[in-house]
Amino acid sequence: MADEVTAVPADRRPEAGPIAVLPQAEQQFVDAVEAAGGTVEPLSDRTRGVVWLSNKDAASFPAVLEAHPAIGWVQLPFAGVDAFADILASESRPGLVWTSAKGAYAQPVAEHALVLSLALLRVLPTRLRARSWATEPEGRSLYGLDVVIVGAGGIALELMRLLEPFGARVTIVRRSDAPVPGASRTVSSAELREVLPSADLVVVAAALTGGTRKLFGAPEFAAMKQTAYLVNIARGGLVDTDALLAALRSGEIAGAGLDVTDPEPLPDGHPLWEEPAVIITPHQADTPEMTAPLLAERIRLNVQAFLDDGRFVGVVDTEAGY
Repeated sequence: MADEVTAVPADRRPEAGPIAVLPQAEQQFVDAVEAAGGTVEPLSDRTRGVVWLSNKDAASFPAVLEAHPAIGWVQLPFAGVDAFADILASESRPGLVWTSAKGAYAQPVAEHALVLSLALLRVLPTRLRARSWATEPEGRSLYGLDVVIVGAGGIALELMRLLEPFGARVTIVRRSDAPVPGASRTVSSAELREVLPSADLVVVAAALTGGTRKLFGAPEFAAMKQTAYLVNIARGGLVDTDALLAALRSGEIAGAGLDVTDPEPLPDGHPLWEEPAVIITPHQADTPEMTAPLLAERIRLNVQAFLDDGRFVGVVDTEAGY
């Protein structure tokens, strides 16, 4: 599971000490540190842990680590750490623990994936644009459909739970084919194209890494049914935008629900905006209002781990990139 607790061996555990929360934190994050017994101080030679709250200024972070080599734990703000990929690779060293919010935001993001899925199946892009009463019966029910979820992290697991009342048959695609509890079947990413032809709905919920960039391209869309829908609530770079446009225009797939795009933000006038069977939301499956209390709880748990038993939540695999 993406939000599982990972016990860091004692010889690799960071030395406890003051924690810097950067950039300037909202009070709830300071409260989370203090609730776990931590002390929040400005960045200094005493700093042993950092809670980094910005995903837009990753480039400035290596200088922080270089200037303060005693830092042993870093908490990153989002589930996806692709913005920090180069830093994770270059700054990885024994004794430095990286944690992210992976798994923490599963509920709101899975909920958004369900919303997009239902809206597509019920032809809401067409209905919302309509200015006269339609006479053609359109729309499908989610009950009993075949759903492929790419990824096996917290979002995928929560989405499976939300799909249970619909009796959907869920196939999980992940790095390995080790069974995922609750899924009808689990296959490795090498078998992705083999499971796409039977899918009515494909939900992309994987991490963006060097190996998953443009995971969905022309061959994958060609393998899907013409009545199938794609939903992406992970990262825009997982989908080849030009291939997606071509598949939509040729009728290779029925439509798409996108909370993330490549490029992002999607520029005004981009042809995706004009596609009638596409729903685009501006990367707001999890808004700050939804995620702030969830991130605060993740910070509290990891400060507790930092000060006590090393049982960190959401430890980042620096080699895998998530």
